[in-house]
Amino acid sequence: MHSPTSVFLVTGSTDMRKSINGLSIIVSESLLLDPLSQAWFVFCNKQRDKLKILFWDTNGFWLYYRRLEQGRFQWPKQSEVLSAISIEQRQLQWLLSGLPVNNKTRHQTLSGLSVI
Repeated sequence: MHSPTSVFLVTGSTDMRKSINGLSIIVSESLLLDPLSQAWFVFCNKQRDKLKILFWDTNGFWLYYRRLEQGRFQWPKQSEVLSAISIEQRQLQWLLSGLPVNNKTRHQTLSGLSVI
């Protein structure tokens, strides 16, 4: 398994009966993104207790499925129009751990630093 170049949350709710073909069609036709890229695409159901992560790896798709027995995922506000929100890998980990992806208490990413 590889690390994604990008992680996209697909806003709104997704019918969890959809499998690889149905989800990849959403990615390509509704979001106008390439399901064969190195990106991960994260889908959530209306009740916010199920997630699916779709991604391409070398010669086939992976489809991860997670169902919570208690609680809900802190999914971004529901929208009628499907769109994709780009997030960082650590934000996906927050989401899977029950935290919101826009956690205001996180440390900011620093760049352009040098050691003197």
